[in-house]
Amino acid sequence: MYASIVIVTVGVLCFVITAKSYAEVTIGNYDVTSKNPLPIILWHGMGDSCCNPISIGGVQKFLEESIPNVYVHSLEIGKNELIDFENSYLMNVNEQVSIACTKIAADPALRNGYNAIGFSQGGQFLRAVAQRCPNPPMKNLISFGGQHQGVYGFPRCPGESEKFCDYIRRLLNEGAYVSWVQNHLVQAEYWHDPLHEDEYKAKSIFLAEINNENVKNETYKNNLKKLENFVMVMFTEDKMVDPKESEWFGFYKPGQAKETVKLQDTPLYQEDWLGLKEMDKNKKLHFLQAIGDHLQIDLNWFKQEIINNFLNPK
Repeated sequence: MYASIVIVTVGVLCFVITAKSYAEVTIGNYDVTSKNPLPIILWHGMGDSCCNPISIGGVQKFLEESIPNVYVHSLEIGKNELIDFENSYLMNVNEQVSIACTKIAADPALRNGYNAIGFSQGGQFLRAVAQRCPNPPMKNLISFGGQHQGVYGFPRCPGESEKFCDYIRRLLNEGAYVSWVQNHLVQAEYWHDPLHEDEYKAKSIFLAEINNENVKNETYKNNLKKLENFVMVMFTEDKMVDPKESEWFGFYKPGQAKETVKLQDTPLYQEDWLGLKEMDKNKKLHFLQAIGDHLQIDLNWFKQEIINNFLNPK
Protein backbone atom coordinates (compact mmCIF):
# COMPACT_ATOMS: atom_id res chain seq x y z
CA MET A 1 0.00 0.00 0.00
CA TYR A 2 2.78 2.41 0.91
CA ALA A 3 5.93 3.08 -1.06
CA SER A 4 7.40 6.33 0.16
CA ILE A 5 6.58 9.71 1.57
CA VAL A 6 8.24 13.04 1.05
CA ILE A 7 7.77 15.28 4.08
CA VAL A 8 8.69 18.66 2.67
CA THR A 9 8.57 20.87 5.71
CA VAL A 10 8.23 24.07 3.75
CA GLY A 11 5.84 24.58 0.87
CA VAL A 12 3.76 21.98 -0.91
CA LEU A 13 4.10 18.29 -0.18
CA CYS A 14 5.36 16.29 -3.12
CA PHE A 15 3.67 12.99 -2.27
CA VAL A 16 0.26 12.39 -0.78
CA ILE A 17 0.48 9.32 1.43
CA THR A 18 -3.27 8.80 1.55
CA ALA A 19 -6.41 10.65 0.62
CA LYS A 20 -8.26 9.36 3.67
CA SER A 21 -8.19 10.86 7.12
CA TYR A 22 -6.33 9.00 9.84
CA ALA A 23 -7.73 7.75 13.10
CA GLU A 24 -5.94 8.88 16.23
CA VAL A 25 -5.46 6.35 18.99
CA THR A 26 -6.93 7.89 22.12
CA ILE A 27 -5.82 7.32 25.67
CA GLY A 28 -9.24 5.79 26.35
CA ASN A 29 -8.27 2.87 24.09
CA TYR A 30 -4.72 2.55 25.39
CA ASP A 31 -3.78 0.50 28.44
CA VAL A 32 -0.42 1.72 29.74
CA THR A 33 -0.17 -1.30 32.07
CA SER A 34 -0.57 -3.87 29.32
CA LYS A 35 2.02 -5.32 26.97
CA ASN A 36 1.18 -2.72 24.34
CA PRO A 37 4.19 -1.28 22.51
CA LEU A 38 5.87 1.81 23.89
CA PRO A 39 4.04 5.02 22.93
CA ILE A 40 5.54 7.36 20.34
CA ILE A 41 5.94 11.15 20.33
CA LEU A 42 6.26 12.94 16.98
CA TRP A 43 7.56 16.47 16.39
CA HIS A 44 7.24 17.93 12.91
CA GLY A 45 9.63 20.23 11.13
CA MET A 46 9.59 23.80 9.83
CA GLY A 47 6.48 24.85 7.97
CA ASP A 48 4.45 21.81 8.98
CA SER A 49 1.88 21.11 11.68
CA CYS A 50 1.10 18.29 14.05
CA CYS A 51 -1.80 16.72 12.26
CA ASN A 52 -1.69 17.37 8.53
CA PRO A 53 -3.00 14.08 7.05
CA ILE A 54 -0.66 14.31 4.04
CA SER A 55 2.50 14.75 6.12
CA ILE A 56 2.91 14.00 9.82
CA GLY A 57 -0.64 12.69 10.01
CA GLY A 58 0.30 10.20 7.31
CA VAL A 59 3.33 9.14 9.33
CA GLN A 60 1.12 8.68 12.37
CA LYS A 61 -1.29 6.51 10.37
CA PHE A 62 1.59 4.43 9.02
CA LEU A 63 2.97 3.85 12.52
CA GLU A 64 -0.44 2.88 13.86
CA GLU A 65 -0.95 0.40 11.04
CA SER A 66 2.58 -1.02 11.33
CA ILE A 67 2.65 -1.37 15.14
CA PRO A 68 -0.59 -2.86 16.50
CA ASN A 69 -2.06 -1.02 19.50
CA VAL A 70 0.60 1.70 19.50
CA TYR A 71 -0.30 5.11 20.93
CA VAL A 72 1.04 8.06 18.92
CA HIS A 73 1.04 11.65 20.17
CA SER A 74 1.97 14.24 17.56
CA LEU A 75 3.00 17.44 19.33
CA GLU A 76 0.97 20.57 18.61
CA ILE A 77 2.69 23.75 19.75
CA GLY A 78 -0.20 26.19 19.92
CA LYS A 79 -3.98 26.25 20.16
CA ASN A 80 -4.57 24.92 16.66
CA GLU A 81 -2.77 23.66 13.56
CA LEU A 82 -2.39 27.12 12.03
CA ILE A 83 -0.70 28.50 15.13
CA ASP A 84 1.42 25.34 15.31
CA PHE A 85 2.54 26.03 11.73
CA GLU A 86 3.34 29.69 12.52
CA ASN A 87 5.21 28.74 15.69
CA SER A 88 7.55 26.53 13.67
CA TYR A 89 8.96 29.82 12.36
CA LEU A 90 8.23 32.44 14.98
CA MET A 91 8.12 31.04 18.54
CA ASN A 92 11.23 30.99 20.73
CA VAL A 93 12.56 27.42 20.66
CA ASN A 94 13.24 27.28 24.39
CA GLU A 95 9.59 28.15 24.98
CA GLN A 96 8.51 25.49 22.48
CA VAL A 97 10.60 22.85 24.26
CA SER A 98 9.07 23.89 27.59
CA ILE A 99 5.56 23.50 26.14
CA ALA A 100 6.48 20.09 24.71
CA CYS A 101 7.81 18.95 28.08
CA THR A 102 4.58 20.03 29.77
CA LYS A 103 2.42 18.22 27.20
CA ILE A 104 4.48 15.04 27.49
CA ALA A 105 4.38 15.08 31.29
CA ALA A 106 0.61 15.64 31.26
CA ASP A 107 -0.15 12.71 28.94
CA PRO A 108 -0.95 9.66 31.12
CA ALA A 109 -0.20 7.29 28.24
CA LEU A 110 3.46 8.32 28.41
CA ARG A 111 4.02 7.92 32.13
CA ASN A 112 6.05 4.70 31.77
CA GLY A 113 8.21 6.08 28.98
CA TYR A 114 8.03 6.68 25.24
CA ASN A 115 9.95 6.68 21.98
CA ALA A 116 10.42 9.94 20.10
CA ILE A 117 10.72 10.74 16.39
CA GLY A 118 11.72 14.20 15.24
CA PHE A 119 11.59 15.40 11.64
CA SER A 120 14.09 18.06 10.54
CA GLN A 121 14.25 20.75 13.25
CA GLY A 122 11.98 18.56 15.36
CA GLY A 123 15.00 16.28 15.76
CA GLN A 124 17.12 18.75 17.73
CA PHE A 125 14.05 20.02 19.58
CA LEU A 126 13.30 16.52 20.86
CA ARG A 127 16.94 16.11 21.82
CA ALA A 128 16.50 19.21 23.99
CA VAL A 129 13.47 17.50 25.56
CA ALA A 130 15.61 14.46 26.37
CA GLN A 131 18.31 16.65 27.92
CA ARG A 132 16.01 18.94 29.90
CA CYS A 133 12.98 16.80 30.78
CA PRO A 134 13.91 13.23 31.77
CA ASN A 135 10.50 12.39 33.26
CA PRO A 136 8.69 10.56 31.83
CA PRO A 137 11.73 8.88 30.27
CA MET A 138 12.47 9.03 26.57
CA LYS A 139 13.73 5.57 25.58
CA ASN A 140 14.75 5.88 21.92
CA LEU A 141 15.26 9.10 19.97
CA ILE A 142 15.07 8.93 16.18
CA SER A 143 16.10 12.07 14.31
CA PHE A 144 15.24 12.30 10.61
CA GLY A 145 17.37 15.05 9.08
CA GLY A 146 17.82 16.90 12.38
CA GLN A 147 20.37 19.72 12.36
CA HIS A 148 22.27 18.86 15.54
CA GLN A 149 25.18 21.18 14.75
CA GLY A 150 22.93 23.77 13.17
CA VAL A 151 22.82 25.15 9.64
CA TYR A 152 24.77 27.75 7.70
CA GLY A 153 22.40 28.51 4.86
CA PHE A 154 18.63 28.69 4.71
CA PRO A 155 16.81 25.97 2.75
CA ARG A 156 15.00 26.37 -0.51
CA CYS A 157 11.40 27.37 -0.05
CA PRO A 158 9.02 26.00 -2.69
CA GLY A 159 5.33 26.54 -3.05
CA GLU A 160 3.28 28.94 -0.97
CA SER A 161 6.08 29.61 1.55
CA GLU A 162 8.49 31.13 -0.97
CA LYS A 163 7.95 34.83 -0.19
CA PHE A 164 7.84 34.23 3.55
CA CYS A 165 11.05 32.22 3.45
CA ASP A 166 12.78 34.87 1.36
CA TYR A 167 12.05 37.33 4.16
CA ILE A 168 13.44 34.96 6.80
CA ARG A 169 16.53 34.35 4.68
CA ARG A 170 17.23 38.08 4.60
CA LEU A 171 16.86 38.31 8.38
CA LEU A 172 19.30 35.45 8.90
CA ASN A 173 21.86 36.79 6.47
CA GLU A 174 21.70 40.28 7.92
CA GLY A 175 21.52 39.56 11.63
CA ALA A 176 21.00 36.03 12.90
CA TYR A 177 22.68 36.92 16.20
CA VAL A 178 20.84 40.19 16.78
CA SER A 179 18.98 39.72 20.06
CA TRP A 180 15.48 40.31 18.66
CA VAL A 181 16.08 37.89 15.78
CA GLN A 182 17.54 35.24 18.10
CA ASN A 183 14.57 35.45 20.41
CA HIS A 184 11.82 35.45 17.80
CA LEU A 185 13.00 33.54 14.73
CA VAL A 186 13.24 29.79 15.16
CA GLN A 187 15.80 29.17 12.44
CA ALA A 188 18.15 31.82 13.88
CA GLU A 189 18.31 29.79 17.07
CA TYR A 190 20.12 26.96 15.30
CA TRP A 191 22.01 29.19 12.86
CA HIS A 192 25.70 28.26 13.17
CA ASP A 193 28.14 30.60 11.45
CA PRO A 194 31.53 28.83 11.14
CA LEU A 195 33.16 32.11 10.08
CA HIS A 196 32.20 33.69 13.40
CA GLU A 197 32.38 30.86 15.93
CA ASP A 198 32.92 33.16 18.91
CA GLU A 199 29.83 35.21 18.10
CA TYR A 200 27.79 32.03 17.58
CA LYS A 201 28.82 30.63 20.96
CA ALA A 202 28.22 33.92 22.73
CA LYS A 203 24.84 34.76 21.22
CA SER A 204 23.12 31.49 20.23
CA ILE A 205 20.33 31.11 22.79
CA PHE A 206 19.40 27.53 21.87
CA LEU A 207 21.83 25.40 19.87
CA ALA A 208 25.08 26.42 21.53
CA GLU A 209 23.36 25.99 24.89
CA ILE A 210 22.00 22.48 24.34
CA ASN A 211 25.34 21.45 22.78
CA ASN A 212 27.20 22.47 25.97
CA GLU A 213 29.51 24.72 23.97
CA ASN A 214 29.92 27.26 26.77
CA VAL A 215 28.77 26.09 30.20
CA LYS A 216 29.15 22.33 30.47
CA ASN A 217 25.80 21.28 31.89
CA GLU A 218 26.34 17.84 33.43
CA THR A 219 22.59 17.35 33.78
CA TYR A 220 22.20 17.59 30.00
CA LYS A 221 24.97 15.06 29.57
CA ASN A 222 23.62 12.61 32.13
CA ASN A 223 20.06 12.86 30.83
CA LEU A 224 21.07 12.25 27.22
CA LYS A 225 23.06 9.17 28.25
CA LYS A 226 19.85 7.68 29.65
CA LEU A 227 18.63 7.06 26.12
CA GLU A 228 18.70 3.43 25.08
CA ASN A 229 19.39 4.46 21.48
CA PHE A 230 19.99 7.74 19.66
CA VAL A 231 19.36 7.19 15.95
CA MET A 232 20.45 9.88 13.48
CA VAL A 233 19.22 9.58 9.88
CA MET A 234 21.09 11.59 7.24
CA PHE A 235 19.66 12.01 3.74
CA THR A 236 22.32 11.29 1.13
CA GLU A 237 21.11 13.87 -1.41
CA ASP A 238 19.94 16.51 1.06
CA LYS A 239 19.73 19.91 -0.63
CA MET A 240 17.91 21.63 2.21
CA VAL A 241 20.27 21.25 5.17
CA ASP A 242 23.62 23.02 4.84
CA PRO A 243 25.76 21.13 5.60
CA LYS A 244 23.91 17.81 5.58
CA GLU A 245 26.62 16.36 7.87
CA SER A 246 24.92 18.28 10.69
CA GLU A 247 22.36 15.47 10.63
CA TRP A 248 25.12 13.23 12.04
CA PHE A 249 26.49 15.96 14.34
CA GLY A 250 29.18 16.94 11.83
CA PHE A 251 29.79 20.49 10.65
CA TYR A 252 32.14 22.85 8.83
CA LYS A 253 35.61 23.26 10.26
CA PRO A 254 35.80 26.62 12.05
CA GLY A 255 36.87 29.57 9.95
CA GLN A 256 35.53 28.37 6.58
CA ALA A 257 32.42 26.89 4.99
CA LYS A 258 33.72 24.28 2.55
CA GLU A 259 35.39 21.43 4.43
CA THR A 260 33.35 19.47 6.94
CA VAL A 261 34.47 17.52 9.96
CA LYS A 262 32.67 14.47 11.35
CA LEU A 263 31.40 14.25 14.90
CA GLN A 264 34.24 11.99 16.06
CA ASP A 265 36.81 14.66 15.18
CA THR A 266 35.11 17.50 17.07
CA PRO A 267 35.83 18.70 20.63
CA LEU A 268 32.17 17.99 21.44
CA TYR A 269 32.92 14.28 20.94
CA GLN A 270 36.58 14.10 21.95
CA GLU A 271 35.98 15.98 25.22
CA ASP A 272 32.57 14.32 25.54
CA TRP A 273 30.55 17.45 26.29
CA LEU A 274 27.24 15.59 25.86
CA GLY A 275 28.21 12.01 26.58
CA LEU A 276 28.07 11.05 22.90
CA LYS A 277 31.52 9.45 23.01
CA GLU A 278 30.44 7.24 25.90
CA MET A 279 27.16 6.45 24.16
CA ASP A 280 29.05 5.56 20.98
CA LYS A 281 31.32 3.22 22.95
CA ASN A 282 28.23 1.58 24.44
CA LYS A 283 26.68 1.17 20.96
CA LYS A 284 23.84 3.59 21.70
CA LEU A 285 24.59 5.86 18.72
CA HIS A 286 23.35 4.82 15.30
CA PHE A 287 24.28 6.66 12.10
CA LEU A 288 21.87 5.69 9.32
CA GLN A 289 21.66 6.90 5.73
CA ALA A 290 18.44 7.29 3.79
CA ILE A 291 18.73 7.59 0.02
CA GLY A 292 17.21 10.80 -1.30
CA ASP A 293 16.63 14.48 -0.60
CA HIS A 294 15.54 16.00 2.70
CA LEU A 295 12.81 13.92 4.38
CA GLN A 296 12.29 11.66 1.37
CA ILE A 297 11.43 8.56 3.35
CA ASP A 298 10.96 5.15 1.79
CA LEU A 299 8.37 3.56 4.05
CA ASN A 300 9.62 0.02 3.45
CA TRP A 301 13.04 1.21 4.66
CA PHE A 302 11.36 3.03 7.54
CA LYS A 303 9.62 -0.15 8.64
CA GLN A 304 12.67 -2.36 8.27
CA GLU A 305 15.34 -0.06 9.73
CA ILE A 306 13.42 2.04 12.25
CA ILE A 307 10.21 0.31 13.31
CA ASN A 308 11.57 -3.24 13.45
CA ASN A 309 14.83 -2.28 15.17
CA PHE A 310 13.83 0.50 17.56
CA LEU A 311 10.05 0.95 17.86
CA ASN A 312 8.67 -2.57 17.77
CA PRO A 313 11.62 -4.98 18.01
CA LYS A 314 10.79 -8.66 17.92
